[in-house]
Amino acid sequence: MTIREIRLYGDPVLTTRASEITEFDEALEDLAEDMLETMDAAGGVGLAANQIGLLKRIFVYDCSHTESGMRGAIINPVWKELGEETQTGIEGCLSIPEISTATTRFETVSVSGQDVHGNPISMVVSGLMARCVQHETDHLDGVLFLSRLEADERKQAMSQIRNSDWFNK
Repeated sequence: MTIREIRLYGDPVLTTRASEITEFDEALEDLAEDMLETMDAAGGVGLAANQIGLLKRIFVYDCSHTESGMRGAIINPVWKELGEETQTGIEGCLSIPEISTATTRFETVSVSGQDVHGNPISMVVSGLMARCVQHETDHLDGVLFLSRLEADERKQAMSQIRNSDWFNK
């Protein structure tokens, strides 16, 4: 498998909505494996296809170190909050290095989509996995977690980005 280059903040692909996947073949399985390997190498818990420059509705996740113990890929994800309870926790993004800040998300969501073979999947998740589903689906919709921040926190994060070495290369 191949570790892919992760696109960084400022790349237009990160703010573009990804297209639904209709072809479930060996190339899609290989893509999911590459994405998992890329995510692992970068130390992440989730990675959306547009973060590696592909406008396809797939994300991978790894919450295997948590209670959920889940790892895999979701194709064409759709989620819905279950209840109004929220969680606020530190959130970062592989496409925005060195920026981590408190972000509020729904505590529990149901997510449906397909696996890499096109089989329907559906699950109810909470905690970190719910945060991952929301964060990665946002990516597929062209939305970065910075837009979920309160104005003051977003302003501070943008200042950090503008002053970072990776952004000024």
